[in-house]
Amino acid sequence: MVATIQHFVEASTFEHRDPEKISNVLSLAPGQIAGLTGIPGSGLTRIGMSLLAPHAVHGPLVYLDVRGWASPMAAWEVGIEPERLVVVRSSDIVSWSRIVATLLDGVYGVYAEVPAGLREQSLYKLAAKARAKRTPLVLRPVSGSLPSGIAHLNLEASEVLWEGAEDGHGNLTNRRTRLVASGKATRGMVRTIEVEDDGTNDLRVVPHMGTQETRAANRRNRAS
Repeated sequence: MVATIQHFVEASTFEHRDPEKISNVLSLAPGQIAGLTGIPGSGLTRIGMSLLAPHAVHGPLVYLDVRGWASPMAAWEVGIEPERLVVVRSSDIVSWSRIVATLLDGVYGVYAEVPAGLREQSLYKLAAKARAKRTPLVLRPVSGSLPSGIAHLNLEASEVLWEGAEDGHGNLTNRRTRLVASGKATRGMVRTIEVEDDGTNDLRVVPHMGTQETRAANRRNRAS
């Protein structure tokens, strides 16, 4: 089963809401690019793999591991079959661009960690190739963020809350990650989304998250 995003209700600075268009925010069409940034342990790997999961029905996906600790469990847990996932490990900044370019030629989706210090021009060239080859691409910088204009969807994990061990003991049951979404996927707006992850194949967006906060901020802006 491929992971799905359920119950999508988000907070933004404009009032019009089209459920079909909103549900498309956390998805990638062929040739589209997502950029992931944020705090470690926030579930970004799982979220990124869920963006690619629908494309696994057509053929293999690749995870390019720069840091050396990637686990395929993040992909398996969102419904990507083991035989559809290949993990490639390389921290060599010199060959990184060549590896990604080669992968874009032959697979149906790429999740790539981006090494620190990579030239912006290399990323722009790879973005152009991903669009030309119609290969969905998720980029996760190990530090910093992507240059502007590369990603169709930018997701920044700004906060993470673990549930189930409030008293200092017990089992962790849920992880809630607050994401700041921007880019062409959000029509240039900045949206706040909270995703709940309980370890199943479904990632659920928490209803009504952030609405009061956003409205309060608007009132403060008008008052000032």
